[in-house]
Amino acid sequence: MYGLIGNPLGHSFSADFFNKKFENEGINESYMLFPLPEINCVESLINDHKDLKGFNVTIPYKQQIIPYLTSLSDEAEEIGAVNVVKVERNHEKTILRGYNSDAIGFRNSILPLLKPNMKKALVLGTGGASKAVVYALKSLGINVTRVSRKASEDTISYEDLTPGIMAENLIIVNTTPLGMWPNVDDAPAIPYHLVSSDHLCYDVVYNPEMTTFMAKSKNQGAVVKNGLEMLHLQALAAWEIWQS
Repeated sequence: MYGLIGNPLGHSFSADFFNKKFENEGINESYMLFPLPEINCVESLINDHKDLKGFNVTIPYKQQIIPYLTSLSDEAEEIGAVNVVKVERNHEKTILRGYNSDAIGFRNSILPLLKPNMKKALVLGTGGASKAVVYALKSLGINVTRVSRKASEDTISYEDLTPGIMAENLIIVNTTPLGMWPNVDDAPAIPYHLVSSDHLCYDVVYNPEMTTFMAKSKNQGAVVKNGLEMLHLQALAAWEIWQS
């Protein structure tokens, strides 16, 4: 058995993806959704499901899961967030190994859309998904500015997004849950009138298919993409991790 932990999970396509994969490939496994009200519930989840071999982690637990893990991959440790956990049981001892496949999925998904003049990016949000996105963009040689509701030492606020900043940063990535089903009318508070046809606006949200962030950006002529391909690519990478 495999699964996904997070809260809420009504938006997730992960169970459909994996269960179809298992069925198509004749794999005798199942994938279940485990909406946990609090991260400490993961301990009882693992104890109650002795056949659980691995699970994915989504919002809001990609960082909160780390103290419960036995070890982290080098990449997950550097990113500071985990979206894949491999469960190993050795007699009475349970070993939980944390990995991050979000960075792989995002990098391979956005790479074909990048143009030579896209050297700077705005990453909206500071959660676990944003850490993987920042890691991936930096690995591609792209300079990253983080954007959040409140400015901090390494983050600017939405109010700080001047015409100059918007013109310089031709990649904008939404890593917040704003616009995710069922709150489909929500969107990050960027100045959309400053988005242009030179911009690439990527939303890690994949349900709905066209988020409000994407629609507003597309209306300005920007190239837009949602996170569905990223989901599939990170899921395939997670499966490789569980089988290794």
